[in-house]
Amino acid sequence: MHSNLHHEQINDLPHWYDQIKKTMDFWPFAYYPFYMKMTSSGLAVEDIHEDKDIQKDWEYIRTFTKEKNAEGFPMFMGYEWQGSGKDGDHNVFFLDNEQEMHHPLRYEELVKSYEGVSAIGIPHHIAYQLGSRGKNWETHNETFSPFVEIYSSHGCSESDDGPLDMNRHIHMGPRTGETSLERGIEKGYHLGIMAAGDNHGVPGVFEHGSMCVLAKDNSKEAIWDAFINRRVYGVSQSRIGVDFTINDIPMGGEVITDQAVLKMHIEGSDAIDRVEILKGNILDEMVVHSGTWELKEIPQTVRFKFHIEFGWGPDTRVYKDIFQKLWHGKLDCGNGKLLSIEKCWNNFGQELYNVDEHSCEFDLTTYKSTASGKWMGPSNVTTEGFIFEVEAEKDGYITLMIDGKEYKLSVEELLKHSKVFALWDDIQQLTKDTWGDIEHYRDDPWWHNAYKFKVHRFAWEEAYTLDYQKEIQVEEDCCYRLRVWQKNGDCAWSSPIYIRKK
Repeated sequence: MHSNLHHEQINDLPHWYDQIKKTMDFWPFAYYPFYMKMTSSGLAVEDIHEDKDIQKDWEYIRTFTKEKNAEGFPMFMGYEWQGSGKDGDHNVFFLDNEQEMHHPLRYEELVKSYEGVSAIGIPHHIAYQLGSRGKNWETHNETFSPFVEIYSSHGCSESDDGPLDMNRHIHMGPRTGETSLERGIEKGYHLGIMAAGDNHGVPGVFEHGSMCVLAKDNSKEAIWDAFINRRVYGVSQSRIGVDFTINDIPMGGEVITDQAVLKMHIEGSDAIDRVEILKGNILDEMVVHSGTWELKEIPQTVRFKFHIEFGWGPDTRVYKDIFQKLWHGKLDCGNGKLLSIEKCWNNFGQELYNVDEHSCEFDLTTYKSTASGKWMGPSNVTTEGFIFEVEAEKDGYITLMIDGKEYKLSVEELLKHSKVFALWDDIQQLTKDTWGDIEHYRDDPWWHNAYKFKVHRFAWEEAYTLDYQKEIQVEEDCCYRLRVWQKNGDCAWSSPIYIRKK
């Protein structure tokens, strides 16, 4: 929902589309018409490109979107609107492909400019400072903006004191409570909740959040119906499944009743830690899943999920010319079954193929982030990988082939703990070729620079599934929503269900 392609990148649109087709079911594309403009004194300030340039881009996007729609892929054309910064940034999307961009200075003028049009404007990174690109709830229109972005690469805008802080974009400052999602709920707005990336280099980045939609099918019309009825939710990383109803009305909906039954079915991609049931913004009940499954007997034939990450590798300060690695792999479940695969991709250059009931092959490209240049300084690692769901015998093995070398993974062992594997042969040869015969009483020179892959602990079905229901005596108009946490820190936020007392 939040892929920002700039004017200078517009020729990359087909490349971005190819990436999205591999990772997502639909694509609301948000053109970014802004750039850093140099003032006469040399200070760079963000401003909008000249109209002739962005109009040319807009027509190209229109033609491209129509072409992909005709091929059967649900792509929505849209753009980022910022205005004067006093109302917060919004991404504007359309059901059809016939609309124009409008760039008034205020949100209320933006809403008015699309009266009678199937258009929506979705606020994002809402918890920044009021007046300085944070959300202005005083001017909000819940029809034009049926849902809001709670999480992205910026961090979490739910509140000013929860986890997943907004500390990645330091120039935009810390988050504040006066613009957060909680203020919009307090004001009584009917708001859906989703997450999205705010990605400017690669679309659909796993680490930056995704939007989930409950729609009848994968047509633009069905997805749009879900948009305007708030049947959406957000995940911070992995695709946690959230089925949440009150009196069988799904998230985003409204119920008129004095007696309600709340139901949820959660299917995580890893072990579920807890589900927080919020009434408005207040914790109503915490359903703790940790501690309910660990001592249960694991059956002989067990279904489990596990995450594999590939990356790490030579420090760019030690091996200055090594920035990426190509991996070839194959997962073979033998007599077991490969049930599902989730792609955890953060960059271009990834492929999954030859998928059948028992195995799959993949090619991955991992990249090194630029190191800080300071000893012991931060050096972010970007990994690529998958979350596999497998059914196999508890005392059996699954086989991983990486670059021609076989690794046998014990199901029983990995149900207990994760394992990390280093490509020792590669780093020993690289060290010798670059630095000669090196001796050291620790393995730091090799381990610190070795490419590695991590097989996370296998989570069996009892760990990653949760069913729960509760009765609610309705005493006042209110709303309920869910916040789901996995043990690995991944989160999902449901849209609220609104209850009116009968």
